[in-house]
Amino acid sequence: MRRPVLLVIAHGSRDPRHAATVHALARRVRSLRPGLRVETAFLDFDTPSVPAVLDRLAAEGVRDVVALPLLLTRAFHAKADIPAVLREAPACLRIRRAAVLGPSPLLLSALEQRLYEAGLDPADKSSTGVVLASAGSSDPEAIAVIAEIAREWRHTGWCAVRPAFASASLPRTEDAVRALRDVPGVRRVAVAPYVLAPGFLPDRIARGAAGADVLADVLGPAPAVARLLVRRYEEAYEPDTCPVAPLARIPALA
Repeated sequence: MRRPVLLVIAHGSRDPRHAATVHALARRVRSLRPGLRVETAFLDFDTPSVPAVLDRLAAEGVRDVVALPLLLTRAFHAKADIPAVLREAPACLRIRRAAVLGPSPLLLSALEQRLYEAGLDPADKSSTGVVLASAGSSDPEAIAVIAEIAREWRHTGWCAVRPAFASASLPRTEDAVRALRDVPGVRRVAVAPYVLAPGFLPDRIARGAAGADVLADVLGPAPAVARLLVRRYEEAYEPDTCPVAPLARIPALA
């Protein structure tokens, strides 16, 4: 049977780098799943909008869609905005909503890849303090998830890991950088943006990282992130009605 279309739903931004990064991630997903139709849509600022893509798919005769929120936590957009827009989809579409991306060990792998690409030596992991810098949220569940990720990541060999937020919550990135300077054993401080694409808040994180030794890039189309999108897609459909090869068969990308 035909695979459901994967509809990747991103927030959108006035910054053109945001949409470019989302499209690059979608291309990497297509390279992992040849033959899988991957569409992208945006909640705001960018085009195409989610309703426009859903209407087009329905007009083309598509009937099954997996809607995947390109979000790292279950905050307001995942709990309210995306369900609301999907409820207005054409009645002929059967839409299954995938889970948000985080938390996941694959995201931690992507974070570490970005840190090493930025110049951090893996041999220095035990003497490095890391700021896990997220966009921030007023949703207590989302904030608790970021704090828990930081605690778990610390146990993978880093000297220390502290969460920080670009908006809505504290501490800010610059405050976390200063705090890590005082942690015994920390010889260098790195900032790992826990964000998917460039934009206003990631730029604020970068400014806050001025006092750090290493600033990683956003997660973007990292291979591990693309693999995670495929995993969330697979988790959302019914294997007996739409068979897709298991994740183990996905080739790793350098």
